[in-house]
Amino acid sequence: MRLRELTSRETETLRLVAGGLSNAEIAAELVVSEHTVKTHVSRILNKLDLRDRVQAVVFAYESGLVAAGDA
Repeated sequence: MRLRELTSRETETLRLVAGGLSNAEIAAELVVSEHTVKTHVSRILNKLDLRDRVQAVVFAYESGLVAAGDA
């Protein structure tokens, strides 16, 4: 499974991206800088060979990382 390629922090970042949070909101949630969030997102896209955040969200749902109605 491709999710195994991600670190636990990248997985959590992907979950938050799929939840519709902005980089600033993710940074506040994870208590890191926005720059760190951007780095995580970039690594997620590279590791999963995704083009953008939209594809990342689709991947998160299709892989079962998140489901409709998740908070």
